[in-house]
Amino acid sequence: MFFVEDTIRNLLREFDRVPQHRKVILNDIAGFCRSTSPANLVFICTHNSRRSHISQVWAQTAAAYFNTSHVASYSGGTEATAFNPRAVRAMRELGFEIEVATNNQNPRYLVRYSDAHPSFEVFSKKYDDRENPSTGFAAIMTCTHADENCPVVSGASVRISLPFDDPKDFDGTDVERIKYHERSLEIGREILYAFSQIGKL
Repeated sequence: MFFVEDTIRNLLREFDRVPQHRKVILNDIAGFCRSTSPANLVFICTHNSRRSHISQVWAQTAAAYFNTSHVASYSGGTEATAFNPRAVRAMRELGFEIEVATNNQNPRYLVRYSDAHPSFEVFSKKYDDRENPSTGFAAIMTCTHADENCPVVSGASVRISLPFDDPKDFDGTDVERIKYHERSLEIGREILYAFSQIGKL
């Protein structure tokens, strides 16, 4: 059983909300996963604190949901900070089980999306951290700043620009929680769409 089953079902019904120009990019991700085995996806954002982590968690979940076990997801930044607690809260509210494994300035979290799959660890790191693949991966740029300031990702087979608006812009406002929720759903919807296309010719 997927803890996020209800969220996934709702998002699968909302693929019509994904703009066509975004589907073109998402189809490129699906094409990489279709043609490469193993297919490693590294989601990259400047601080590896929000969008890249949310994307990684959704991609790991989607790989299991669509039985694409040859696909693995990772994340990193152009610098390391921490998996932002607001993003952690938003993902928990969608049904993910996220536990703190080590509690320091850059906590390590154990994430679970299903009772049939083991937890996996997420924490903030640079994209070229030794825990990430070093060659043959797809570098997926989830923020415009990293996209513009990191034009070459060493070791990547392909580089795909898939920026999302930053929920950080709403930190400390009355709509903070709503915006993190919206962004987590948007990323989930698009990642699930990409994985739904892997088995299609």
